[in-house]
Amino acid sequence: MVKKILGSRASLAIATALLFLLGLFFLWTASLRIPALEDISERRIDQSTKIYDRTGEILLYDMARDVRRAEISIENVSYYAKAAAIAIEDKNFYSHRGFEFRSFLRAVIVNLTTLSFSQGGSTITQQVVKNSILTKDKTPTRKLKELILAIKLDNVLSKDEILSLYLNEIPYGGTIYGIEEASRSFFGKSSSELTLAESAYLASLPKAPTYYSPYGLHREELEVRKNRVLSEMLANDFISEEEYGAGLAEVVDFKTRTDTRGIRAPHFVFFVIDQLAKKYGEDVLLESGLKVITTLDYSIQEEAEAIAKKYGPINKEKFNGENNAIVAIDPKTGDIWAMVGSRDYFNTEIDGNFNAALGHRQPGSTFKPIVYSALFNKGYTDSTLLFDAPIQFVPSCAQDNFVTDETCYSPGNYDDKFRGPITIRNALAQSINVPAVEALYLAGVKNAISHAESLGIESLTDIKNYGLSLVLGGGSVSLLDMASAYSVFANDGIRNPHNPIIRVEDSSGNIIDSFIASPSRVLPEQSARLISDILSDNSARTPAYGSNSPLYISLRDVAAKTGTSNDYKDTWIIGYTPNLVVGAWVGNNDNTPMEKKVAGLIVSPMWRELIDKILPTFPAENFIPPEKEPPTNKPLFDGQLLSSDPQYNNWQYGIQRWLFMTDSLASQGTGNLYPQPLAQ
Repeated sequence: MVKKILGSRASLAIATALLFLLGLFFLWTASLRIPALEDISERRIDQSTKIYDRTGEILLYDMARDVRRAEISIENVSYYAKAAAIAIEDKNFYSHRGFEFRSFLRAVIVNLTTLSFSQGGSTITQQVVKNSILTKDKTPTRKLKELILAIKLDNVLSKDEILSLYLNEIPYGGTIYGIEEASRSFFGKSSSELTLAESAYLASLPKAPTYYSPYGLHREELEVRKNRVLSEMLANDFISEEEYGAGLAEVVDFKTRTDTRGIRAPHFVFFVIDQLAKKYGEDVLLESGLKVITTLDYSIQEEAEAIAKKYGPINKEKFNGENNAIVAIDPKTGDIWAMVGSRDYFNTEIDGNFNAALGHRQPGSTFKPIVYSALFNKGYTDSTLLFDAPIQFVPSCAQDNFVTDETCYSPGNYDDKFRGPITIRNALAQSINVPAVEALYLAGVKNAISHAESLGIESLTDIKNYGLSLVLGGGSVSLLDMASAYSVFANDGIRNPHNPIIRVEDSSGNIIDSFIASPSRVLPEQSARLISDILSDNSARTPAYGSNSPLYISLRDVAAKTGTSNDYKDTWIIGYTPNLVVGAWVGNNDNTPMEKKVAGLIVSPMWRELIDKILPTFPAENFIPPEKEPPTNKPLFDGQLLSSDPQYNNWQYGIQRWLFMTDSLASQGTGNLYPQPLAQ
């Protein structure tokens, strides 16, 4: 009897507590008010991210400066624009009551299991509440407030009014808010005039405006998302099959970026923003008041920008190369000191917004040191003899077929001359092509690609796309990655991945993230020192470049290598000291070929002028010499002639033909593929 009484009292207490809590919940729910419509439409801009140079004193960009937003009534917005937004964001918008239970439940489960409270699952109505009424912290109570206020908002406003609020306040990237401002900024027209494809592009952006930006690095991903928007529109009967096909085929041109007033080092800044967005998310950048201290040395950046602008018209007039890019890196840390992605970011004629320092282009002979360093890792030395002669490198092609076509490969040299036996030192210093192809064969294409990746080249991902032409620039790489790879040579074989950010502070000045160096040895000291020694050897370089070329700096140890793509669309130079790497590129963003001149004439003067201005500000440091090794006559194929090797017959034919034609070494026949070493 006593137990029953106690049990009844306990049940009553629990029920009373539950009713009390339920009452509190209803009171709390009732206290949540929907602001007046005019208040909702005034979007609250939170503290935005500010980006500074490495001193923390020079403001490069304030992401909320000059926020731009133009309102338009929902009746005047293009049907396609409204349909695209609904199709990709909230296909049941016109049928639910402010939220969808399944999406909400999925978000709750993910948030509770991960404890991150970052999962969205929001309807358009919830997004209006989140963006215009609530604070942006992602907590369980905020999510519950969002749900309740969404239901209330759905009861007091029509669907068209809610859609109007959404389209007029959603961020489209940078300082652009609302579909009308986005339409004018991206396409130069009112949102009432948007075409199907233009509408699909705009609907693609709000999910991740930085990542999907048409001015960023992910245009292919933007294209995929735009096509997904069109597919969703078709699946939900917003458009017909015929319209869907037309939307896929429609070619859309984006205007030059204009949300950049007051910006400094724009190509670098948007590179940094892209990195930050990947790490922290889009919302954090727009709302959390971050202070980002970057690695940029603004004094170097200013010099680089001025020189890029100066040489743009000069190279346009002389060589038909109107654009350029420059990167400067600290090889000891990986810090990016300067990044110029075009001669003028704001020049619409050259697509100046595009960051050519990050674009993938053929590097020409600047790839040779990477291959030769892989060969040094296998025991070859700078005194190893290779052979510069006409050789057909495809075994299935006739030995005397010295042409290059879709099947056969027999490269020549930039001066159409052949030199016969030549040391690796002279072959690399003078940038001779045929020995470089031999070097790649000896190193192995697969091994060379893996080696390039270890140095920081990230774009050579599919080995079946590459053959022996890789050593002459047959793969596409970025200037930033190439400068980073050369920093390994400069730093005695130690790699420091390129890095644009020193630290990130919150709005209160607390450091929430800081760069931690992660150096790793990816190249033996001897291999790195051999490359630096060869590329700074002016005597070895003189037969090709002359004794007083822009590459030679008499008072400092400077190593340098130029490169020209086979089609003359790209010219490169990368030079370095032990404490500075500077890379430069000249070409055209539309891939138009330049005049048939070597990189030494086109890009080297620009690079040299920058080096002359900034190198005196750095402490003088010398390269550590490589260990002296005895001259070697290391033959091919790991120390012995293997007549079974598929390349043997063609190489033997090419070499013997050269010997016979020159008659200079015929008397030295030794039975080996190579004659005795010559004085070089």
